Amino acid sequence: MKVEKKDLGKSQMELTVELTVDEFKPYIVKGAEKVSQEIKINGFRPGKIPYAVLKDKIGEMSLLEEGARIAINKTVDKAIMDNMGGRVPVGQPEVNITKLAPGNPLEYKVVMAILPEVKLGNYKNLKIKKNEIKADDKEADKAIDYLLESRVKEAIVGREAKEGDKVIISVEMFLDNVPIDGGQKNDMPIVLGKDYIVPGFDKQLLKSKKGETREFKLPYPKDFHMANLAGKMVEFKVKIKEVYERQMPKADDEFAKQFGLNNMEELKNNIKKSLAEEKRQKEGERQEIELITKIIDKSDFGDIPEVLINNEAETMVYELKHGIEHQGGKFADYLSSIKKTEEQLKLDMAPNAVKRVKSALIIRAIGDKEKIEAGEKDIDREVEKLLKQYQGYEKVTARVKDPEYRAYLHNTLTSRKVVEKLKEWNVEK
Repeated sequence: MKVEKKDLGKSQMELTVELTVDEFKPYIVKGAEKVSQEIKINGFRPGKIPYAVLKDKIGEMSLLEEGARIAINKTVDKAIMDNMGGRVPVGQPEVNITKLAPGNPLEYKVVMAILPEVKLGNYKNLKIKKNEIKADDKEADKAIDYLLESRVKEAIVGREAKEGDKVIISVEMFLDNVPIDGGQKNDMPIVLGKDYIVPGFDKQLLKSKKGETREFKLPYPKDFHMANLAGKMVEFKVKIKEVYERQMPKADDEFAKQFGLNNMEELKNNIKKSLAEEKRQKEGERQEIELITKIIDKSDFGDIPEVLINNEAETMVYELKHGIEHQGGKFADYLSSIKKTEEQLKLDMAPNAVKRVKSALIIRAIGDKEKIEAGEKDIDREVEKLLKQYQGYEKVTARVKDPEYRAYLHNTLTSRKVVEKLKEWNVEK
């Protein structure tokens, strides 16, 4: 097999691969065998049809094309890996047959995107500020209020709704007497006395009773994320479907015992520790973003392949979609509210996708230069941790044991090690 390579620029490479007549011949035979299994010719059993008969029946080029497909599948990966010269291919290569004729060699071309070269700027002693991590009593009290709220007891009542009650409503929204797209909600819970997107909405429902309908107008906040509603006076038509009285548990030692603790002081201290850990994680993320951004600004990048940007933009759309659905929303409603298609949203995300790609390239380049890499023991520890965490979840545990997942873990843990080292070099003590 002969391979010639050509740098096409813009982080693309082309390989021209040639198999001699003798190298190609066994694949033609395999192609004919495959065709003979799939075609019916009277007088011959499947898989036992002679080449000459197949040639007369469907044409020799059909047999050569099938042989070429098999040959390419068997040889293309080796052709790529043996001729990259240290460059890393990304995405799926584009393969085209350029020469195919009876009694001739097979020639095909492979065009692939490759990771761009990165000329690293300074990545040490960048003096990233370290913010103090602390959770105060006020934050802990707010978290306790949330816990109390999550364990409230509710009972249907026949009286008028008062502050502290929960009402179940159906609501219709209108703008200039025209129904708002997506502005109809059924079985929506509202706790009277709590703040909502539209200030004062809950107060309009005080002293309402089951079966009653109320109509009123309220302005949406000027900074509301849906431009068609921001700052607009919206008409609401609300039907009360049920009224619930709510009984909040007391914040005492008996409440703390529900969480396996002795008293409220222990609960509050545990909450403060959890809040501090959450802040510590967010501070770590902030440091990483500031640090990587500084290194990106000091570095030079080759042309970034479109496939990398597109893949990252698709990942960002998926993350947004998952986040909206996790909170009970519908991605289709979100797209409708911003008046964009999923493809347009992906295009909007391209600039941030480029930043994320550059971040990954920076981390990879520093890992290579500093010879930072996750070892087999690191991966084994992570696998063991995941198996314990997801014990009983057969699909998850099977995935964790997959060799491909180990490769994914290797990349993830290597990136984590690089970031930890960068913080060690750059974050002020």
